[in-house]
Amino acid sequence: MNTISCLNSRPSRSPLNWGMTLGVAAALAMLSAPIASAQEALSPDEMAALCHGGSSICVSATIPVARTTQAVQSWMSPDVGAAWATGYKGQGVTITMVDDFSSTSRFSGNFGIGVQTQRHGEWTREEASMIAPSATIRSKDFSTGSAVSLARGLNVLNLSYGMYTTAGYSVNQIWWAPEEASIINYATRGTAVVSKAAGNDAVAVGAAINGQQDYLDLALIGKSTAIFVGALSTNGTTANKAQLAWYSDYAGTNTQVQSHFLVVGVEGDKTGLYGTSFAAPIISGYAAIIGSKFTKATPVQITNDLLNTARTDTLANYDPSIYGKGEASLSRALAPVAIH
Repeated sequence: MNTISCLNSRPSRSPLNWGMTLGVAAALAMLSAPIASAQEALSPDEMAALCHGGSSICVSATIPVARTTQAVQSWMSPDVGAAWATGYKGQGVTITMVDDFSSTSRFSGNFGIGVQTQRHGEWTREEASMIAPSATIRSKDFSTGSAVSLARGLNVLNLSYGMYTTAGYSVNQIWWAPEEASIINYATRGTAVVSKAAGNDAVAVGAAINGQQDYLDLALIGKSTAIFVGALSTNGTTANKAQLAWYSDYAGTNTQVQSHFLVVGVEGDKTGLYGTSFAAPIISGYAAIIGSKFTKATPVQITNDLLNTARTDTLANYDPSIYGKGEASLSRALAPVAIH
């Protein structure tokens, strides 16, 4: 993978569900489930070829059965089905997945449409497409390092990866590749909603772990449309309150992080897929669904709507230093007649 330079160190892109220790990461990737039926589609390798190289961004062609069945799955919040029933499925919104679409690393899981073995980016892309089935999903291979381009209309960027190097530098010492520079610029200017997986080291966002820091986290703190997304072990309800997943990074004491931190359920016991990598695409899908209702809303308005309507009554022992603004509530975010 390409890297960026940071003085004498070289931070590299790391898919965040691989951020745990090796033995745990391997164990978390797999659960058995029924085999999916075959259908006409490009293979993952063919899709990666389309998405890889230069400044290539491609429209995904391998979003399998979910694209046609649009079935609400048991790992989803019931709010998703309620949104679909009112006609809001992400239409008119573009979600760009910045992720791994070209490596040889693959792992297995099941989003309810049968066991598949895919790359990290293929998994996060599929998940976002299942939450917002009418959104346009684009794939940007993060190994190219080229700038991310925006489509017409509302744009959502999904970042289920981090940029790690030796702890202790300031963000202004980083020489960002065009890819991350463009993302940070969009989040700063408020021209795209940026959904960033919080991380899987069970530390506060931006904290050092084993002498390393995620400098992409640090660069996005305080940016108007950046949302850090942590994972709950289940979708919360008032009767059965959810807890932060054991691996998930949390908001910490920085109020700028707390004010832009959300949590969602990542029910790995049902999918075999764990990690905040699979929390971020849920928020990306929610943002697209909200954008399909509030068609004239800006990325800043969509971001604030998600943050300001989060629930705390579905969380065990709510604390903003753990849960930030709380559990994202699609139903509450869609409830207003208009957002400002």
